Amino acid sequence: MTWTGKTVLILEDEPIIAMCLEDMLLDNGAQVIVSGTVTQALAALGRASPDCAVLDVNLHGEKSYPVAARLDELGVPFVFATGYGDAEHPPRFAKCPTITKPYQFSQIREQLECGD
Repeated sequence: MTWTGKTVLILEDEPIIAMCLEDMLLDNGAQVIVSGTVTQALAALGRASPDCAVLDVNLHGEKSYPVAARLDELGVPFVFATGYGDAEHPPRFAKCPTITKPYQFSQIREQLECGD
């Protein structure tokens, strides 16, 4: 998969993780939209539609499922990234790809189809 020219939404509340993922995506030719809260991510989706997204599940106690629901409505593929595994996803998202932190960029590449 090529990331060149793709726009990726990152929803991550830990700045170090967000910056590392952003750097990996930029190094692979992607454009990146970084949000740290559900509110910021939903606002970003109101301005632009990314090609795909990486969503942290737990954002300082708030779940990213409203963003996942909006991405699903828009037909934008996404992957959950979490330290909690996929056991607590609601039924609607039970089959969504989930990678466990700490993750490697290769795992995102394997799990996320970004409009090839």
